[in-house]
Amino acid sequence: MRRNHLLQLLADNRRTFTPIAQRIQRAADGSEATVYLYDPIMDGRDMAEWYGGVCPQDFVPEFRALDVGTINLRIKCGGGDVFAAEAMAQAIRDSKANVIAHIDGLCASAATNLACACSEVVISAQSEYMVHEAWTIALGNKRDMRKVADLLQQVDDTTIVDYVRRTGQTSATVTAWVEAETWFTAQGAIDAGFADRMAVGNDKTAADQPGAAAAWNLRAYGRAAAGRAWDAPAPTPEPAPPAQPPAPPAHASADHRHRQAQRINTALRLASIA
Repeated sequence: MRRNHLLQLLADNRRTFTPIAQRIQRAADGSEATVYLYDPIMDGRDMAEWYGGVCPQDFVPEFRALDVGTINLRIKCGGGDVFAAEAMAQAIRDSKANVIAHIDGLCASAATNLACACSEVVISAQSEYMVHEAWTIALGNKRDMRKVADLLQQVDDTTIVDYVRRTGQTSATVTAWVEAETWFTAQGAIDAGFADRMAVGNDKTAADQPGAAAAWNLRAYGRAAAGRAWDAPAPTPEPAPPAQPPAPPAHASADHRHRQAQRINTALRLASIA
């Protein structure tokens, strides 16, 4: 049986939760703002807190409230929930600001939806850009599975239209890229039309940004490019199931009960699509 890619991607990259408000920096003169998207894209706040990600419930209001001429969206993201990404991308499209995406090392999967929504995409020389087919988790009978397959096809079709619009490539070309899980170098992303230009000397690099040291583990993807700091390690055998945790103390703290509730909600909501 194949690994559950979505769960693996999230589990491998779980990190400390940082509210999106702390990922926004405003210029002293109020002319522009910088937003850092360096975390997994999650479909709700409970999952964002558990996995250390960002969700539209937090991102969208903060982004829409930015009353500036230019927004620099700095991306170092391996992906996440595609519907959450679309909500965030729509906030970008609706913005009156000139929104410029800066790819600081990695823009993969659902993160590409956000990059495509920006007016310009600038990519650093050592970055990678990845497109692939949608994934999901599903339970049910054969009719349920067919419905899920149809939904995945609809998601892919919509994404391909977005990529065609962004790149100017044919639908057949983009479809082939998506179905193959294609990794582009920085120059390759520019040649394909996903990025507009290479970052130059006065563009800040990923090393200058908060949270830049947090590496992405990409072993969940089948064709992660080799030789990058955030690259996947060699495949390892499936780990043994974890031992059952001990029963909570009789007088569990409020924080403990909150975390237990998060675990339950996470298990119930992991039918998202990435």
